[in-house]
Amino acid sequence: MDEYGKEGLVHISEVSTSWVRNIRDHLREGQKLVLKVIRVNPSRGEVDLSIRRVTGRERTEKMVEWKKGRRAETIFREVVESLGASAEEAEGIKAKLVEKYDSLFEALKECAERGATPLEKLGIPPQWSNALVEAAKEKIKPERVKVSATLEMSCHKPNGIELIKEALSKAKKAKKGQDSLVRIYTIGAPKYRIEVEAKGYQEAERRLREAVETALKAIEGAGGRGSLLR
Repeated sequence: MDEYGKEGLVHISEVSTSWVRNIRDHLREGQKLVLKVIRVNPSRGEVDLSIRRVTGRERTEKMVEWKKGRRAETIFREVVESLGASAEEAEGIKAKLVEKYDSLFEALKECAERGATPLEKLGIPPQWSNALVEAAKEKIKPERVKVSATLEMSCHKPNGIELIKEALSKAKKAKKGQDSLVRIYTIGAPKYRIEVEAKGYQEAERRLREAVETALKAIEGAGGRGSLLR
């Protein structure tokens, strides 16, 4: 088990939900698999594992996580070599990153999105933070994420519909972020949905907040009413 540095046993009954006539029809030597720990006997050092109890979603998510982990380790190793750092120093830096971000990949992704500032706050030396940011920006592309909010807007003036459309139009154009996309559509009057797609949650949330504030300010300034339902 890569994550724990231990070995476990998969009983043949835990290989598949169907009858296992030939184990080679289900497994092969050297194959990387996602397994679930079902029993642990600390006194005997035994760990029982299962393949059949792992869902398709769990398998996919874990493999993605594992691949990200390997990728992060490769990037970090390249940084260590470029700096000529000792193994002890490298482990100390990695420990700080994992403690803060839970995984090395998440730490490097943060470097790619936000630069060296978060690392400096952790007390990581400039030569390390600069090298990590440079490597992360080159090797890790920010993920595009979507966030949304629901607004309730009304205006009882004769041209109320047009005023609502104008307020939403202003929200869509407000302070456009780099490489962000804003969509606005009706759920069913008086409810409207603002959806933002951007690189990283921080940018998406910032852009969404600006759009919501602009829409509410515009409709209230036109004599209508608006509120955030989210």
